[in-house]
Amino acid sequence: MSVAAATRIARREIRGGLRGFAVFLACLILGVTTIAAIGSVRSAIQTGLASEGATLLGGDAEMSFTYRRATDEEHAWMVENTENRSEIIDFRSMVVVPREAGTERALAQVKAVDDAYPLVGRVALSPDIPIATALAGKGNLPGAVLHGLLADRLGLNIGDSFQLGTQVFVLTARLEREPDTAGGFNFAPRAIVRTQDLAQSGLLAPGTLFTSHYRLMLPDQTDLAALEADARAQFESTGLRWRDSRNGAPGITRFVERFGAFLILVGLAGLAVGGVGISTAIRAYLARKTETIATLRSLGAERSTIFLSYFLQIGFVALMGIAAGVLLGAVLPILLGPVIETLLPFPAKFHLYPIPLIEAALYGALAAAIFTLWPLAQVENVRPSALFRDQLGQNRAVPAPRFVLATALLIALLLGLASWLSGSTRLTLWFAAGVAIAMIALSLAGAGLRTGLRRLSPKRPELRWAVQSLGRAGDATTPVILSLGLGLSVLATVGQVDGNLRNAIASDLPEVAPSFFFVDIQRDQMPALQDNWRNTPTINKVETAPMLRGVITRINGMPAKDVAGDHWVIRGDRGVTYAGDMPENTKLTAGTWWDPDHAGTPQISFAEEEALEMGLELGDSMTVNILGRDIEGIVTSFREVDFSSAGMGFILVMNEAALAGAPHSFIATVYAEPASEAALLKSVSEDYPNVTAIHVRDAAQQVSRLVAQLANATTYGASTILLTGLLVIFGAAAAGQSARTYEAAVLKTIGATRPQILRSFAWRAALLGAAAGAVALAVGVTGGWAVMTFVMESDFAVIWPNAATILGAGILANLLAGLIFALPSLATRPARILRARD
Repeated sequence: MSVAAATRIARREIRGGLRGFAVFLACLILGVTTIAAIGSVRSAIQTGLASEGATLLGGDAEMSFTYRRATDEEHAWMVENTENRSEIIDFRSMVVVPREAGTERALAQVKAVDDAYPLVGRVALSPDIPIATALAGKGNLPGAVLHGLLADRLGLNIGDSFQLGTQVFVLTARLEREPDTAGGFNFAPRAIVRTQDLAQSGLLAPGTLFTSHYRLMLPDQTDLAALEADARAQFESTGLRWRDSRNGAPGITRFVERFGAFLILVGLAGLAVGGVGISTAIRAYLARKTETIATLRSLGAERSTIFLSYFLQIGFVALMGIAAGVLLGAVLPILLGPVIETLLPFPAKFHLYPIPLIEAALYGALAAAIFTLWPLAQVENVRPSALFRDQLGQNRAVPAPRFVLATALLIALLLGLASWLSGSTRLTLWFAAGVAIAMIALSLAGAGLRTGLRRLSPKRPELRWAVQSLGRAGDATTPVILSLGLGLSVLATVGQVDGNLRNAIASDLPEVAPSFFFVDIQRDQMPALQDNWRNTPTINKVETAPMLRGVITRINGMPAKDVAGDHWVIRGDRGVTYAGDMPENTKLTAGTWWDPDHAGTPQISFAEEEALEMGLELGDSMTVNILGRDIEGIVTSFREVDFSSAGMGFILVMNEAALAGAPHSFIATVYAEPASEAALLKSVSEDYPNVTAIHVRDAAQQVSRLVAQLANATTYGASTILLTGLLVIFGAAAAGQSARTYEAAVLKTIGATRPQILRSFAWRAALLGAAAGAVALAVGVTGGWAVMTFVMESDFAVIWPNAATILGAGILANLLAGLIFALPSLATRPARILRARD
């Protein structure tokens, strides 16, 4: 092999221009751009979260406690180790607006603050006034700030008054943005008041569901790790939760990393679609070079020299495409940064990030190598006799074993790289398996379509010509079905998952879920409320239970994280209740329930599924911190807990004697007729202003909006796959222009009219689109079922409107491409075309 000769040949070929590489470049650029842009946005968000950690958190560090405020000892530790502090009390409550026409009510996420708030950042208000001025109030009424959505929902204007509990507030400003947003998703809009103004509201009574946060400003050069270790050593047994600016918003960070990794995998699926176009483009390019290759062989050029020359050509063009994709992927997020920042609920720093660009370049190089190696391998099989007959199309489909092995190694390297960079080997392998299965199914569909159409002979001439054309070997059936079908498959899967989630939240859930959750019910209020509900005909069912929250700190004497890892149950505080007799409809799966009057060692009944995930067994000991007190109990039973019903479900239940003495409130779930919900809410709010009502349908709508946002982000990523597929389709249509022109000339010669020929081409494109859409629909339904069944653990039903849209999109896309390239074929004269073929 002569490297110098191969380089010289490649250089001369490149001088002739890049004709034939348009689809190759477009597919590669689009795929690399998508991955680079997604990676750059993810890096921008991660950098923003890291640099704004203190602002998001509201200080350099935060100490949090559930259902209680800090003790004197904890306050003393904060004073000793910090320069400044701010206390925030966070809870839900009803905002009540009395009016002559009827009282308006809405749920709010209340943030009660002190005079030091905010330690970091600035609360943006409308009108633009300091938060301290807004909360000072007017006249004899304390001030309050409401999110614009909440104020509009209640019809409140600046200067209007409303109630929280029994306390009247005046609205002094609308909340535009709060700096400390690390808390994440809230089910209700925000209201901000001063803690001291809630003293007579009845909302912070013992047992009320609230969380206290203590934001801390630390001296310069403070060792955060050492300070955290000291705080945990002294107060972790009292239920302390610690966060600091090293990772001010761990939940957001975790979500961004995982969702960003998923979108990059979607981008890789786009590269797979583009790979079909790359492979088709290289085959078409090399087919045009058959005579050149045969001439070089007849002049004595070695096979390896010719292979290397075209490898260098394609490699050079691939580098151009990768470079262009990396450049676009770097520039677009920076240019669109101001727009993206307005859409994000957390900070992002948009500038040049080399790591995601390098990742995208590696993905692009591997994808280009994988999809060009097999068509490029056929170059070695061209003989000098190809000067007298077309031979490249007659080569065997599978190249020499060394090329097969090289391709397998490249695929393994790509999957390994994706697993490492995404941080989830399992997700990567499942995603790759899904793409592979879809491509196999689409390839078989293409082969089956050709085989089936050969046996058909429709009476209608236009349809018969289309069927005969598609049935011929060598037609562009497989590339079109692969490219369009894979893009539609991803969109179909997203559509089915999105539709099923929306159905579960918006329609199925209210049929089985309660109308309201009532929380913060005091013990002395329970008898009257229960009597009232029992005597109300429109209320079908009521469930009540004591409500506490606790943090699982130890399992079998060891730190809970050492036993259960990062399981969600031990990641924060969880709902805890107690019972004497076994509650109605409780189903034990293992162990036994305690005696109603058990007063010895605390006993625990734990949710079965979560227990299995955490590795718990009957007889294990568990320490739960409730209101700063450690309670150690023994796991004596496991229960079925169905959280999907939206009813009352507790991970952890203890015997009554273990918890009855702790300050606590009660929770009630009320199942009522929809028409009576307004009257029920009014009755409870007027008679018990401290009780908070959570409307299940409103909460479901909040979740539905979140699901819609995630689905939209995924759909945008999947749309790039479809766009790549369309590029491949147009490329295949352009590559087949000569064949269509010849076919049109033959049909004209035997008497076909231009409308008949156009209808024939339209039938061909529609049949291909329908085949691709049908397979994509089957893949999407199967993928949607798998996600809903095994990931979401929910019911699945085919969403037919989404399915019909996918099928229609497949037919329309291919029909459009086919007709665009069919029109020029109709304008040519048959004599000139047929003479040229002779």
